[in-house]
Amino acid sequence: MKSLLGFTLIGISLFMLLGFFNANLPGSAGAQFLALIVGVGIPGAVGGALLSQHFGGKKKLAGRREQLKRQTQEAELLRLAGEHDGRLTVVDVVRDLALANSDAEQLLRGVVERGDAEIEITDRGLLVYRFPDVQLLDEKSSSKGVLDA
Repeated sequence: MKSLLGFTLIGISLFMLLGFFNANLPGSAGAQFLALIVGVGIPGAVGGALLSQHFGGKKKLAGRREQLKRQTQEAELLRLAGEHDGRLTVVDVVRDLALANSDAEQLLRGVVERGDAEIEITDRGLLVYRFPDVQLLDEKSSSKGVLDA
């Protein structure tokens, strides 16, 4: 709806501009300038603002959708780490979360960069992503108050 109204107002503005140049308006330059602003400038500016809101809103929505997708993947990654004793490989993530290999690697690199996981390597060169906090979840039942510890 915003886009239709925006395009309509810009069309009116252009139509008024064409009419303004083809008309011989009597009066002072100030009155002609005021007529130009009211007839052309205001509808054009409002139409442009409506179009900007319409198309800018879609970019924000796409960005929000991508952020929500990433958060969901990270939550699933933590759940998966809990099922694998806090240690994952790229193959685990690809298999269990149905992600492409590059997406799984990017997701794991992201949690490492944030400090939620650490990279370890096996003797044969396999990268293992270790989630220390997930490994300590069994200890939560024996937690104490900060001042009691």
